[in-house]
Amino acid sequence: MRSFLYAIAIGLIGAALLHIVIILSLPSFTGRDAYTRVSSLGEANRFFALGNTGDTLAPVNDDPAMKTAVCTFSVEDGPVRLFAEGDVPFWSLAVYDSASNEVFSMNDRTSVTGALDTLVATPIQLIAIRKQVPQELEQSILVEMRGDEGYAVLRTFVPTESRLPAATAFLANAGCEPFAPDQ
Repeated sequence: MRSFLYAIAIGLIGAALLHIVIILSLPSFTGRDAYTRVSSLGEANRFFALGNTGDTLAPVNDDPAMKTAVCTFSVEDGPVRLFAEGDVPFWSLAVYDSASNEVFSMNDRTSVTGALDTLVATPIQLIAIRKQVPQELEQSILVEMRGDEGYAVLRTFVPTESRLPAATAFLANAGCEPFAPDQ
């Protein structure tokens, strides 16, 4: 009788774990994971501003006091440089891999100059860059990303309606471009 109860308990625990794994992996099978939704907005290496409403498949900006833009990129062929500058009260950047694991995050308080200037690269690419840092990257923050594909989320705070033009310009002028050092 004791081994029968033990077998039932193990079976219930196994079934619970299986259900949790299935529920957590479901977004990647349905195409509704964050990377797929961000990729559906358009071409890579370009920031796209998110609207406050939209269909259920597209990502939306769900905080009215924040404006958000997203960019997909690949570091397979070379590093990607993320940059933005403007007169906004606060901004934050988060870099995710294609599995939506956060790789890096920062905000205007932790940046070197107050402007966004970040280079995302693979470990091998970063080794080559660190051997001889190009002049245009001397103030940049170098971010190591293990995978080849990912996306960046850039957010800025809009405390009042009068700050909306500055926030919109900040996101519109943000760059998400492949990096090629000046020769």
